[in-house]
Amino acid sequence: MSLNYAVLGLLQYRDMHGYRIKEHLENNFGHMWSVNFGQIYPILKDLEKKGLIRMLKEIPSNNQGPQRKLYSITDKGREVFSQWLKEPVDKSMLLRDPFLLKFAFFGFGGPDDVLRIIDSQISSYEAQLERRTSNSLRWQSQGPYVKLLSNLGVTFNEMYLEWLKTARKQIEENITDKDYFSLSI
Repeated sequence: MSLNYAVLGLLQYRDMHGYRIKEHLENNFGHMWSVNFGQIYPILKDLEKKGLIRMLKEIPSNNQGPQRKLYSITDKGREVFSQWLKEPVDKSMLLRDPFLLKFAFFGFGGPDDVLRIIDSQISSYEAQLERRTSNSLRWQSQGPYVKLLSNLGVTFNEMYLEWLKTARKQIEENITDKDYFSLSI
């Protein structure tokens, strides 16, 4: 349900088409959740059906693909969004990361595979940090809340990278210890 409000929030800034909404969510809110096109377009249809957004016009695609629908938030959408902002939030922090699930079971795998996967995560998070840092510079002028959230994304990324590098180092140092790689619950 939060994704509906994220779409309404983005449309408060400016009118957008589905691809731009997805791109914006991935590039700027990726540390909170991931999004796929299979989610965006049904959400846009549902929000339009409820009268919270409206399609303004169809614009040609840059790559000869289908027309892109440009959406705008309605007054009703602004009211619903405003009401959502006033509601308390769930207090728990939920971190869904497929890597962390896999990490919990690395004891069943081989150390070389473990290090290879961790190295891949490190590379991925280094690239994300570069992108977030670049985006952060752009978001500094967007008001205090966007600026603070952008700073959180960079800080989280840096913290996660530090943890990955520490984990990698500890695993590498214990690579010959068979008990280190055995799992017991």
